[in-house]
Amino acid sequence: MKKNGNLVAIITMIFLFGMISFVTNLAAPIGVIWKQQPGIDGSNALGMMGNMMNFLAYLFMGIPAGKLITKIGYKKTALIAIAIGFLGVFIQFLSGIVGVGATIASLPANWFIYLLGAFVAGFSVCILNTVVNPMLNLLGGGGKKGNQLVQVGGTFNSLLGTVTPMFVGALIGAVTKDTVITDVNPVMYIAMGVFLATFAILAFIPVENPQSADQGGPVESPWKYRHFVFGVIAIFLYVGVEVGIPGTLNFYLSDSESSAGLDPKTAATIAGFVAGTYWFLMLVGRFVSSFISGAVSSRTQLSCVSAVAAVLVVAAMFVPASVSTSMPVFTGSGFGMVEVPLSALLLVLCGLCTSVMWGTIFNLAVEGLGSATALASGAFMMMVVGGGILPLVQNAIADAAGYMVSYWVVVAAILYIFWYAALGSKVKKA
Repeated sequence: MKKNGNLVAIITMIFLFGMISFVTNLAAPIGVIWKQQPGIDGSNALGMMGNMMNFLAYLFMGIPAGKLITKIGYKKTALIAIAIGFLGVFIQFLSGIVGVGATIASLPANWFIYLLGAFVAGFSVCILNTVVNPMLNLLGGGGKKGNQLVQVGGTFNSLLGTVTPMFVGALIGAVTKDTVITDVNPVMYIAMGVFLATFAILAFIPVENPQSADQGGPVESPWKYRHFVFGVIAIFLYVGVEVGIPGTLNFYLSDSESSAGLDPKTAATIAGFVAGTYWFLMLVGRFVSSFISGAVSSRTQLSCVSAVAAVLVVAAMFVPASVSTSMPVFTGSGFGMVEVPLSALLLVLCGLCTSVMWGTIFNLAVEGLGSATALASGAFMMMVVGGGILPLVQNAIADAAGYMVSYWVVVAAILYIFWYAALGSKVKKA
C-alpha cells in the first residue's frame, strides 16, 4: 500500500515539475514581442524583464515556501502554488486588453501589467519548485536514487520546456511593431486550463509527506555546512546559465539587425524552434541521466558536463558569424533544414550539459543535511533569482557590446560550477 502511495506521489510531483517549465519558458518568446513594441524599441534588457520578474519572485518566496511545507504539508502547498499560477497567467492575459495604447514614463502601460503577471506566476513556480525537489529526493531515499528521481522529473520538465518556445514561435511567426501580445492568447488559455485541471486532479489525489530518517530531532540550520553555502551560489549561477543561453540566443536569432542573418519573416519562428531544441537536448540529457545516476556519482556528472559546457560556449563566442550550419527547424510551413550560425548550434548543444546540473548541484548540496533539507530547499529557491538577474545582465551587455560578448557572463558562471563539482561540494561544516 505504501509503495502505491509513493508511486502516486512520485507521478504527481513529476507532473508538477513540468508545470514549472511551462510557465517559466513563456517569458523569453513573449519577450520577443514586447521588445518590438513602441517605447521599448528593440531593447534586449527590457524584453528580458518579464523573465526577470518571474525569477525575482524566488528571492521573496524561497524561504517562506520552505516554511509553508513544514506548516501545511506538500499537497496543500502545491494546491496554493497552482492557484497562484492561474492568477499570474490570467494577469498576463489581461495585459493584452487593459492599458493598451496608454503609456507610463514613455513605456507601454500594459507592459507593466504583464510584468506584474510574470511576477505573480513566479511565486507559483517558486513554491512548486520548493515542493517537488525535496519530495522527489526524499521519496528516492536521497543519494544516487534521490538524484535519479529528480532527473526523471527534470526530463518531463524539459519536455514542456521544449514545446513552449516552439509553440509560441510558431504562433507569432514574423515579429514586427504591429505584433501584439494578444497573438499569444491561445497559449494563455492553455496555461490557465492546465492549472485548473491540475488543481482539480491534485485535490483528489492522496499525497503523504515523506519523512526523513531523523524525524523528531532538532532542525539544524543548513548554513552551518560549507558545501551547502557554496551550493547555493552554484544554483544561483546555474539557473542564470540555463535561462541565459537559450533566452539570449532567441533574441539574437530573432534580431534582424544582428549578425545571425536570418530572414525577418521567419526569424522569430526559427529562433523559437532553435531555442526549443536546446530544451529538447536538456530532456535527452535528463532522460539519460535518470538511468545512469544510480551508478555514476553527482560529482562526476557535474564535473564532466561543466567542463564540456565551458568549451562549447567559448567556441560559440569565437567562431565567425559567417560560418553557418544546418539545423532541422519549423520554418512556418513545415519542418526543414535551415541555415543558422554555427555558434547557435554550439550553444544549443549546451542543453545536454545543463540538463543534469540542477539535480546534481541540489543532490550534492543537501548531502548530510538531514532535518535541515526542507529549509535548505527554501534557500535554494531564493537563489533561483539568478535566472532573472544573470540573463538581464547578459542582455544589457548584449545591448552595449554585442550578443556573443555577453556570453562571458555564462562562461564565468560555468567555471564556478566546475570548481564546485571538483572541490566546493565536499561535505564540511562552515
